[in-house]
Amino acid sequence: MISSTTNAKVKYVRRLQADRRFRSREQAFVVEGTRWFSELPPHTALVRTIYYTPEWGQAPGKAALLARVAAPQEVVSPAVMGAMSATETAAGILAVVAYRPLPLPPQPSLLLILDAVRDPGNLGTLLRTAAAAGAEGVLLAPGCVDAANPKAVRASMGALLRLPVLALGWDAIAQAAASLHVWLADAAGEVEYTAVDWRPPAALIVGGEAHGAGSAAARVASGRLAIPMHAQTESLNAAMAAGIILFEAARQRRAG
Repeated sequence: MISSTTNAKVKYVRRLQADRRFRSREQAFVVEGTRWFSELPPHTALVRTIYYTPEWGQAPGKAALLARVAAPQEVVSPAVMGAMSATETAAGILAVVAYRPLPLPPQPSLLLILDAVRDPGNLGTLLRTAAAAGAEGVLLAPGCVDAANPKAVRASMGALLRLPVLALGWDAIAQAAASLHVWLADAAGEVEYTAVDWRPPAALIVGGEAHGAGSAAARVASGRLAIPMHAQTESLNAAMAAGIILFEAARQRRAG
């Protein structure tokens, strides 16, 4: 059992949690908690190392869950788990997972493009929402927080493994969306989101919480849409706005 917080493996996990450049160099990220860990069995080839406390391993059903993920396992003390965790209260289980983004489909029919989304919790929620609504990929423009940020990973609840999530420059984004009608969510947009025909291939651009989408996003967009709001409300949280629009697209596609 690892009981020292100065152990090299512990330091490695802590650095992955804290350092974006290190995550990028190592092509790895950390997942925490039983719910996230339960997403791993279909992706067991990506799992590099599992760490868990004796208390977690002895709980009902946990041994069977561990057996479904073929990866090296390390038992650690609660103090070590607390040192490795990026949460205030460690869950008792975490794993180092290789970050290998899935490729976009050759002819995507619905993409979400994010511009300057800097809040990791919002990004994770956006990924989870996009996956739930049937988007086939999420493109992260320059200025977005990285998808492997610990808070983004927690909020994505497994979507990071099920959905293509690619960080690209605007030229590459324009190329990926060249065959799509690209809509920019904008409070001053001239078209209501329910009036858009979402059945043909399309992409949605959503800007960050502070300043919205920038000029590069506007150049890629084919049109601007808005969500009507009452009570002099100026804007919505980025994840909320994307969810409203993407699920309208999903509704139309089911009906069509």
